[in-house]
Amino acid sequence: MPFRQFKALTFDVVGTLIDFERGIINHIRAVAGDAAQHLSDDVILEAYRYSRADKSSGLYPDDLVRVYKDIERKLQLPHVPGAAEGLKDSVKDWPAFPDSVDALKRLRKHFRLVAMTNARRWALDHMAATLEQPFDERVTVDDVRFEKPDPQFFAFARGRLSTSGIFFEDILHVAQSQYHDIGVAKKIGYTVAWIERRKGLKGFGGTLEVPELTKPDYHYATLGELADAVEAELGAG
Repeated sequence: MPFRQFKALTFDVVGTLIDFERGIINHIRAVAGDAAQHLSDDVILEAYRYSRADKSSGLYPDDLVRVYKDIERKLQLPHVPGAAEGLKDSVKDWPAFPDSVDALKRLRKHFRLVAMTNARRWALDHMAATLEQPFDERVTVDDVRFEKPDPQFFAFARGRLSTSGIFFEDILHVAQSQYHDIGVAKKIGYTVAWIERRKGLKGFGGTLEVPELTKPDYHYATLGELADAVEAELGAG
């Protein structure tokens, strides 16, 4: 289907534009020192993934204080004062994927760009700065009070965009997570682009696994590939 039909791209941020897995791993290796050196990235991300599945301790990424404590116990890491709070605060240092900033600039020539993130507003402020402020509009967990994959998140975002004259058929949802985004968005009628950031890697990393992958409308390994496809149809702008 042609890209010219869309007016807005809605983006998952954590995992699609920002490499949270690298941010989590970097923090744990830095504070745990030698005790973490024998642990593979996959082992660290598995511990993170299953702790994050518990939604009882606040909104993301404030709940990373609890998550770190869970990881510390599970992986038998030494207790380091401030390390748990430091994981939450490390959000400001989480890197963008290498192609994110350039691809967003290219895509913004053709579409309104909308952040749709399970992160709180304060965290998105840091991430948006890392991404060089690409967003025309932002929808956060502070606004919705429900995390994706709850369909209410998507309904809230659609309602907000409709006040700007952007309706369901005008939106392409762009995301990495099959669990949080692609499966539910496709099920409720969104057109979706899956950015498979973990292509070629085993497992689901820091994201909960799904029993079956949802087939997207568009499928790319990087955001740069999506920008290339858009420019092939609509020009460089």
